[in-house]
Amino acid sequence: MTVSARPELPAAERTPPPTPLMDVGLLVSLGAAALLLFLFAWIAEEMGEGATMRFDLAVRDWVHQFASPGMTRAMTVISMLGYYTLAVELVVALAVFLYLGWKHAAGWLAASAAGALVLELALKQAFHRPRPQTYFGAAPHSYSFPSGHALFSFCFYAVLAGLIVERTQSTLLKIVVGVVAAVLIVAIGLSRIYLGMHYPSDVVAGYVAAAIWVSTLLTLDRWRKRRKAKPADPQS
Repeated sequence: MTVSARPELPAAERTPPPTPLMDVGLLVSLGAAALLLFLFAWIAEEMGEGATMRFDLAVRDWVHQFASPGMTRAMTVISMLGYYTLAVELVVALAVFLYLGWKHAAGWLAASAAGALVLELALKQAFHRPRPQTYFGAAPHSYSFPSGHALFSFCFYAVLAGLIVERTQSTLLKIVVGVVAAVLIVAIGLSRIYLGMHYPSDVVAGYVAAAIWVSTLLTLDRWRKRRKAKPADPQS
């Protein structure tokens, strides 16, 4: 009786051997998180002082000039991809990852989504920014800063794309996945501005907050890999 060999894990699921690039990657992700944190603090300060309002109104007016019934329907559907249907997509993605044996990827995606939820709730309560007058539909009963749709779409689609790209050898697939994720993230942010649910600075802040969280996860993950890959000290 023969026993079939277990399929080899993708390289991204295995702990890589120690290399000098591990330390470089750790420093880069840590530095990116710190810089993004300063950027978010600056945006929040400018928003609190009302300095972003001129920018917000100018962008809102420019986007609204493209309004039409067809565009409104399209933007409504795109907006749903950044929040309500995203929960279903998350469950499906986690189920597929676990089926494929990508436990590390599943953990990454779950941590990214959980952090996005905590960030959204905490930051909205911290800043209490009222929502703008909506153009289409009723405004949600929550604060405006930062945009939860922008935050969630970045944390989900960008991380999902990165996890898939790490685990495929096809250059074409890498490009397609990256472009689709970028287009979705930008389109969802624009949809929130088009519908009038958020100020543009809310959307930018949502992206920056998400990038902070993803950079933090990258830092922790690279630190974990570095520690795990480090050879044990010889025993005396």
